[in-house]
Amino acid sequence: HPLLCFQRNFKALDTDVLLASVPKSGTTWLKALLFSIVNRVRFSVDQSPLLATNPHRLVFSLECFYYAKHDNPDLGNVAQPRLFSTHLPHQALPSSLIESNCKILYVCRNPLDQFVSERQFLLKNRLWPDKPYGEVLSFDEAFDMFCDGVQAFGPFWDHLLGYWNASLENPDRVLFLKYEDMKRDPLLKVKKIAEFIGLPFTEEEEKAGLVGDISRLCSFKKLKDLEINKNGVHYGSVKNNSLFRKGDIGDWQNYLTPAMAEQMKTILEAKLSGSSLILDI
Repeated sequence: HPLLCFQRNFKALDTDVLLASVPKSGTTWLKALLFSIVNRVRFSVDQSPLLATNPHRLVFSLECFYYAKHDNPDLGNVAQPRLFSTHLPHQALPSSLIESNCKILYVCRNPLDQFVSERQFLLKNRLWPDKPYGEVLSFDEAFDMFCDGVQAFGPFWDHLLGYWNASLENPDRVLFLKYEDMKRDPLLKVKKIAEFIGLPFTEEEEKAGLVGDISRLCSFKKLKDLEINKNGVHYGSVKNNSLFRKGDIGDWQNYLTPAMAEQMKTILEAKLSGSSLILDI
């Protein structure tokens, strides 16, 4: 099983950078930003590989790509610092990762927006788990499962709290980011990410406007309008254009009833009680 092989065989380096998230929480955006920040000396913004390559082909998933293909892939020729991604909860990460000094960035999103985004993504890629007789789950059934914590990578509240608590215990090793905060002030967050991974922008770079250039290059609109992201697939069957739907804050209001939103708020109050984590709902 890819997960067991990943847990057993992965050997972390102190220079590794891992992006963790629940699917459809801003993963594609963060991959683009991370790649651009780390490789800004190698590639100028107007020569960026992002202009011709989907972000998921530049920062690969450990469990969905490397360990899905091989029990023990050779990661020795991955350019350093090695950039990886995962959707696994913190509790399921390999011990070599937890015990190393590698950096972990976690991005979370309003669960209602995340649910709607993931549902649309699964339907577009025909990845939705079918019921008997080939029927697709109804929207209400899917939402009930979500509220019950029946998800591919475990209940979303466990996922959030695992990384939240890790960021409180090791703030120099785990950075907890909110999608909504990043949308409101991308420049601030781009600088924060660069500082966190040990590659802060120099005064010269800031004066030259590089922070803004990278932010614009990786913006939703820019990436969505690129030819590579309108066509093609990655990881075998995932359509590149399915990764760029709206990227809005609050789009859930077009799909969910007020009663569903209240149900989610009640769940969050119960599950996050006792923690200092507050989500944008």
